[in-house]
Amino acid sequence: MMSSLLPDLTTRIYPEPPCSFLSVPTEVEGVDRFDHLPDSLLLLIFNRIGDVKALGRCCAVSRRFHSLVPRVENVVVRVDCVISDDDSSSAAGSSDKSRGPISSLFRIVFGGIVKSIQALGQFFGPKRLPSSSSLYSPSSSSSLSVGNVDGDDVEQGCGVTHHSPTQVLKNFNEVRFLKIELPSGELGIEDDVLLRWRADFGSTLDNCVMLGASSVIYPDKSSSNQPNPDAISVNDDNGSIPESFYTNGGLKLRVVWTISSLIAASARHYLLQPIISEHRTLDSLVLTDADGQGVLCMNREQLEELRVKPLSASSASKRTLVPALNMRLWYAPYLELPDGTVLKGATLVATRPSDQSVQREVTDGLWVSSAFEEPFGTAAKMLVKRRTYCLEMNSF
Repeated sequence: MMSSLLPDLTTRIYPEPPCSFLSVPTEVEGVDRFDHLPDSLLLLIFNRIGDVKALGRCCAVSRRFHSLVPRVENVVVRVDCVISDDDSSSAAGSSDKSRGPISSLFRIVFGGIVKSIQALGQFFGPKRLPSSSSLYSPSSSSSLSVGNVDGDDVEQGCGVTHHSPTQVLKNFNEVRFLKIELPSGELGIEDDVLLRWRADFGSTLDNCVMLGASSVIYPDKSSSNQPNPDAISVNDDNGSIPESFYTNGGLKLRVVWTISSLIAASARHYLLQPIISEHRTLDSLVLTDADGQGVLCMNREQLEELRVKPLSASSASKRTLVPALNMRLWYAPYLELPDGTVLKGATLVATRPSDQSVQREVTDGLWVSSAFEEPFGTAAKMLVKRRTYCLEMNSF
């Protein structure tokens, strides 16, 4: 009777699990647990990592990792170092490079972005490793570069050797999805000014959309209890642009924003040619910046188009020529978004080459409204519901 109340301890004894990755005896020395993982699983992990410098460190772990990393399909290259010229030499170089199809007026207006475009040229160009004494000398050229994590290389300048992405990506043989992130946008703007653009390219510009605002007030910087005297609803003004927009320089400023965005996008496109020609496995290429100012996108069809059809380029300004464009503009003096963000002088400009088929117009609503991340995607959707103004621009 009493024995039946005692627990059966044998039921708590479980059989030893079969030998597996998790059951390798701890007393066995020199066992590499990664040897039990298949290549396909390791490649999945490496593709999740993406960052080219982190993958470089993985290469140094073992011969097996070193042989697998070049097969990674998803690669992210983040630029982390800018080496600039002396101000005087940069100014002289900017003056020379700016000569071309752009008028003297625009050379003055866009002078601030020429230095960034020149730097992009060195960034994507052939590898040049200046000595540490020449990195900051007036005779050295501006460059953006990716720091090397290989400890065997000779350190220079800010503590690491520097290579262009073209050189770094030569180590990858099967890249399908490539993202390159610049340290900042090319266009210098005030802190409270909003300027975002997205462009799609094949052998030339397919489309570009620009969103701008003279000032942005975020919810934490404004009081929701205060009335908005400047607010104009769609029903009140029917989306019309006030007369003051033409007389106080508002339209001219928007044209400058648009042309600046197009120049920055065409410069990025021109400088991607070496990477596109060398990596024929690419399905997607995105060139963005840490500020989120501009995004250049190319899909597989557009990449192949560039390889087959030579682009029209301006050798003097180191950028792809922008074709004649049809432009559509939407404007709102005051635009309040659902999350409380307020855009003053909100402007949306969509551009496409003049010779494109009219049938593509039906897709513009979706294309324009999906060009930006939130909350600015919502701003684009609200603006396209307003009155549309059409403009034209010659090639430059």
